[in-house]
Amino acid sequence: MAASVRDNKDKGRFELDIGSEIAFANYRLTPSAVIITHTETPRALRGRGIASELVKGALDLIRRDGRKVIAGCGFVVDYLERHPEDADLIA
Repeated sequence: MAASVRDNKDKGRFELDIGSEIAFANYRLTPSAVIITHTETPRALRGRGIASELVKGALDLIRRDGRKVIAGCGFVVDYLERHPEDADLIA
């Protein structure tokens, strides 16, 4: 997919536009880490890898900002287990 993940700081979430729909990952900030608390993909778009693309993009933004991540949602826990290349981000 060509879309890119953005940080919507006003809403405290990472967002990925898919057509007219938005997949998002809510987060809370600590001084050194981002706690991803919930991920959501519109029901009609589930099963297409969109949530994984969202989390990958969120992790890229977190890495760029020099922060760590705390997985506060089961999907992010599973994603990090499947992607050991991102283990350096785990707080």
